[in-house]
Amino acid sequence: MQDYPHHYVVAASSRAESNVELASPGLENLESAGPAEFGGPGDLWSPETLLVASVADCLILSFHAIARASKFEWTSLSCDAVGTLERVEKVTQFTAFKLKVTLEIPDAAKKDRALRLLDKAEHSCLITNSLKAPTSMEADVRITAAASP
Repeated sequence: MQDYPHHYVVAASSRAESNVELASPGLENLESAGPAEFGGPGDLWSPETLLVASVADCLILSFHAIARASKFEWTSLSCDAVGTLERVEKVTQFTAFKLKVTLEIPDAAKKDRALRLLDKAEHSCLITNSLKAPTSMEADVRITAAASP
């Protein structure tokens, strides 16, 4: 890992009657538009969906790192995320993020440890730690066969 501070560079541009083009060095460009709730087309990623996706993505990547450091064996992890956007004192803002997480592990004896590592991942996520809206997580740990190498 590189020393802090880290800098993430994104350029956004648009013409009067077009969508927004997002670019970052070394990455494929991404087109975005307003969500249907704000009169957008609803068929492209929006700032709102990108933010909620960042919360889910960060939880999974945090778990990856924590599980690797803990030498914890797992099979798969999925995260469904819902961000709630509301008007609070005349300001539109996210007021909550709810995560529904399903973790599959091969060893039933490690279910409690799996839950502890998920909790650690939730509290280690730099995205949610950077937001003022609270995050809650519902975790389901399932026992499955180990992944084939």
